[in-house]
Amino acid sequence: MASERNGSGELELPAGLGKPAQRALAAAGYTRLDQLAEVSEADLARLHGMGPKAVARLRQALADHGLTFAAES
Repeated sequence: MASERNGSGELELPAGLGKPAQRALAAAGYTRLDQLAEVSEADLARLHGMGPKAVARLRQALADHGLTFAAES
């Protein structure tokens, strides 16, 4: 489930995310995994189409790269 780097060296979102979660991320402007380190888990979970399974998958992908969601404000 690990994320891969694209040709530019940017971290791609992990494979296996459901289509609703992919659409929610795209609509919010998140196209790379490292962008999610700037948003809190709670804010991400509030996106329409982002379920607990997708949030957990993203949390694990971030952790695999030494990143975490932003702290709650």
